[in-house]
Amino acid sequence: MKSFLTHLECTYCGKLFSSEEPHRLCDDCGKVLYPRYDISSARKSLKKEDLLYRSSNMWRYFEMMPIINESNVVTLGEGFTPIFKTGRLGEKIGADHVLVKDEGINPTASFKARGLSAAVSKAKELGIMRLSMPSAGNAAGAMTSYAARAGMEAYVYMPKDAPEANKKEVLITGGNLTLVDGLISDAGVISRQKASELDLFDISTLQEPYRVEGKKTMGYEIAEQLDWQLPEVIVYPTGGGTGIVGMWKAFQEMEELGWIDSFRPRMFAVQSEGCAPIARAFDGGDEFAEPWQDASTIAAGIRVPSAIGDYLILDALRTSGGGAITVSDNEILNMMELVASLEGLFICPEGAATAVALEKLVAEGTVSKGERALLLNTGSGLKYLDVI
Repeated sequence: MKSFLTHLECTYCGKLFSSEEPHRLCDDCGKVLYPRYDISSARKSLKKEDLLYRSSNMWRYFEMMPIINESNVVTLGEGFTPIFKTGRLGEKIGADHVLVKDEGINPTASFKARGLSAAVSKAKELGIMRLSMPSAGNAAGAMTSYAARAGMEAYVYMPKDAPEANKKEVLITGGNLTLVDGLISDAGVISRQKASELDLFDISTLQEPYRVEGKKTMGYEIAEQLDWQLPEVIVYPTGGGTGIVGMWKAFQEMEELGWIDSFRPRMFAVQSEGCAPIARAFDGGDEFAEPWQDASTIAAGIRVPSAIGDYLILDALRTSGGGAITVSDNEILNMMELVASLEGLFICPEGAATAVALEKLVAEGTVSKGERALLLNTGSGLKYLDVI
C-alpha cells in the first residue's frame, strides 16, 4: 500500500510545509497544521470496495494516513470499534434511532489510542525517539503504551487529581510521570518547557500534525460501518476537540475520494458546566474561545480550559448546522448508570455526557425524535472507578 501524503498545510493562514521533517505548529501564525494528500491520484487507485479484504483496524485506510513506510506503523490493533444500536436507551431519552460507537474497546481503553498510534508512528518515521506530552488522563497511557511498543522514551505531565488508572497505566508502561498541581493547561506549560530542556518532542493535542489523522479514522469508520450513509447527528464530548475536527476532515476527504456525497451530519460538542469554553464561544458567535477559569468536572477528558484548535471546532459546529451544549456532573453520573443498566455498556463520564446532551437536544426540539443520532463513547468506565 502507498500513502498519498504530500505535505502539511496551516489550517489558518494556508502556509505549506514539508512532511519529511518534524513540525509542530505553523511558524508564521502559530496555528494547527494538517497533513494533506494527493486525493485525485488516490481516487483513481483506492476504492472503498478494497476495504472489504483488509484488517479490522484503523490502518485499513493506510493510503489516507501519513506514514510512508508501513514498517514504521506502531500498532496495538486500534480502531474499527463497534457501533451499537441502543433501542432501550433511545426509548428512555426520547429518540428512535440512537447509535453508540464504543471507543472504550480500543487498546488502552480509549479513543486516544488512535491519535497516539498515528503520532508515535510518524515520530518513529521521522527519527524522533523521545516524546513529551501533557494529559488529563487517557492520552498519557496511550502515549506511553505506544512509545513502549516502539522502544521510545516517554515523558508525561499530568494533573495530580487525574484518574488513578491513568497514572498507573503510565508507570506500568515505563513512562516518566510528573504530577502537576493544576490543570492540563498548567501541565502543558511544563511539558513544553521540559521538551526544550531535555530535547523531547512535545505531542500535545493538535500541537503536532499527526494525532488528528488517527482520530479522523473514526469518521471513515462511521461511514463504512453505516454503509456509507452518515447519520443526521453526531454528538461528541469535547475537550481538545481533535475528534470533531478529525471526523470533519475525514468527511471532506471521503467526498473527494467519491466514497460519500456532500451530506454532513450536524455536529454537536458536549462540555461540562464546569468547563465550557467552546460552548461559551459558540453561543457568543466568537471565532476563538477564551480560556475557562477554575475548570472543574469529574469528566477528566473534557476538563480542558483552552483548546488550540478552538477555531476549527467552532467552524465544524457552525458549518454543519450543529451546536454546543453543557451538562452537569450529576447528570453524567446518572447517565452512566442508566446506560449500563439498559444496554450493558460501561461507558466513561465523557461518553455519558453525550447521552445527556442528546436527551436535552431532543427535548428542546433541536434534534428530532426520528433522526439517526450517533454518540461517541470515548473510553471505558473501568478507568474511572475512583470517581464513580
